[in-house]
Amino acid sequence: VHADAVVNTANPHVAVGAGVDSAIYAAAGRDRLLKARAKVGTLAAGEVGITKAFDLPARYIIHSSGPAWVDGRHQEPELLRRCYDKALVMAYAHRCKSIAFPLMATGSYGFPKELGIQIAIDAFTSFLQEHEMDITLVVFDDHSYHVSGKWYDDVKSLGRETFAVSLPASLSEYI
Repeated sequence: VHADAVVNTANPHVAVGAGVDSAIYAAAGRDRLLKARAKVGTLAAGEVGITKAFDLPARYIIHSSGPAWVDGRHQEPELLRRCYDKALVMAYAHRCKSIAFPLMATGSYGFPKELGIQIAIDAFTSFLQEHEMDITLVVFDDHSYHVSGKWYDDVKSLGRETFAVSLPASLSEYI
């Protein structure tokens, strides 16, 4: 995905996690990104930090520490929304015209995909009411793609295309 900023579902500690996190480190240049990420430090759930993107086709990587799903009663939805909101604001503050997000926290953190997509779309829609930015939501499985496509169609029916949904041919090409 080509964008000014790419959002990484960051490990809260300075360590390379699984899934999207691992793929981003591999594509950006593991050692350089790990060194830059160390300068950001620990990120509590709902917090973000920023580094250069190194070998990725982007200017920045915004590292966002998502919440692990427990039962929905431990502020998980609010923390996930904070991840999206803070990443968008950080990208805007760094004069980014485009940003790419994975569907945060819905993989190894166990967040329900439908709720995760709803939170992402709500954050994008709110942000775009006051700012201009191209937003790409990248999903990695058929179920998420179909659910996000339904939301995408709903948003388009409002008369404004606010984001694009992308499904890579294979996640294995990124890992």
